[in-house]
Amino acid sequence: MAARKTSKKSNISSDELKQFYRDMLLIRRFEEKAGQLYGMGLIGGFCHLYIGQEAVVVGLEAATKEGDKRVTTYRDHGHMLACGMNPDGVMAELTGREGGYSRGKGGSMHMFSTDKHFYGGHGIVGANVPLGAGLAFSDKYKGNDNVTFTYFGDGAANQGQVYETFNMAALWELPVIFVIENNQYAMGTSQKRSTSTPDIYTRGQAFGIPGEAVDGMDVLAVKEAGEKAVAHCRAGKGPYILEVKTYRYRGHSMSDPAKYRTREEVQKMREEKDAIEHVRELLMSGNHASEEDLKAIDKEIKSVVNKSADFAKDSPEPAVEELWTDIITDIAPQNA
Repeated sequence: MAARKTSKKSNISSDELKQFYRDMLLIRRFEEKAGQLYGMGLIGGFCHLYIGQEAVVVGLEAATKEGDKRVTTYRDHGHMLACGMNPDGVMAELTGREGGYSRGKGGSMHMFSTDKHFYGGHGIVGANVPLGAGLAFSDKYKGNDNVTFTYFGDGAANQGQVYETFNMAALWELPVIFVIENNQYAMGTSQKRSTSTPDIYTRGQAFGIPGEAVDGMDVLAVKEAGEKAVAHCRAGKGPYILEVKTYRYRGHSMSDPAKYRTREEVQKMREEKDAIEHVRELLMSGNHASEEDLKAIDKEIKSVVNKSADFAKDSPEPAVEELWTDIITDIAPQNA
């Protein structure tokens, strides 16, 4: 892998660097296993893998505190793992089993964890963006300093509801970070062909929302940008936009052959910009870890992922009666 400059400002310890490596590797190995299970027919419906984009969510999660919220689109497994959701429950949900986070009824795009303040992947492009503003509105109403991370892609950035939400968030000075995960190809059309603005984050200027672009293949640069955005929101200055320029190695979903780009382009990104290899290089060159240390981490992660697959396979399918749960909720009457 070619040498690459990283953020000079990030003050990172050896343990933190190793944790970033472990967290990104968990997402990569988990997604590889999910792809295998999909090929075996154990995961049905749509399945959108996060392979290549791991540094985005790992870097931003490093800037959070307890109480912060996150909501994202359907490429969501990495976000779940990064915020601490159990790989067993995530994999069981992917396979539609009772042990899943939504008891097997939500699948890849619809699982939640209120304990981890993860408010879902959402299957409608851009529809999660106003939901993220709503979560931030709740925190502002309660008077705390929590921040909501609202993730969406470069394709969703052309949705009208995104700009309606920008307007409301700016008017009400909501503590929300709009994270544009720009993997350059949306559902299969390059940004150059679909988007008039080279830097999408600049669209926030019309609403008075500051922002910046950051290298999404450098976890330290993402963490640094995330800390800046979080400080802005916690200080009561309103929303912030981060355009995190990243790259997905697989197609839009498992059914996408990705013929709109060349194999050479993908291979070049893997060789020169891979986020995990970059951290591996930092660990080795800085004498933070040996080759044997990294092999041990890889072995540990593979064990966790294999366990999650076994848990999913062993978990029963939901009972028929489960179809009738979680449909209607009783709302307590409000006091006059």
